[in-house]
Amino acid sequence: QVQLRESGGGLVQAGGSLQLSCAASGRISADYVLGWFRQGPGKEREFVAAIAYNDNTYYADSVKGRFTISRDNAKNTPYLRMNGLKPEDTAVYYCAAGYRHYQFEVEPSKYDYWGQGTQVTVSS
Repeated sequence: QVQLRESGGGLVQAGGSLQLSCAASGRISADYVLGWFRQGPGKEREFVAAIAYNDNTYYADSVKGRFTISRDNAKNTPYLRMNGLKPEDTAVYYCAAGYRHYQFEVEPSKYDYWGQGTQVTVSS
């Protein structure tokens, strides 16, 4: 059983930047795709970005060009660099790991392990 924990959230003004990190209780094998999701107030959890073992990446249209997902090669845990933040990016951000995705998956149900989330608040 892998436990994930996010860090790096906070309060930032519109246009600012944050970097989120995700720590794991153990090393996540290369069989797992790493992802970031977010859940805004009154909204469903939505896909943000994902990265595969070969460093291929996939982004939601709403964050493309502003957010960058990367990973720690040693532990296979994800980072999320967020630039040009907007008030609509305000949400709890979650890291996740999904086993043997043969294509990038955007549905939360396709991911096996989740962190507890970190709050990102963007003020206007």
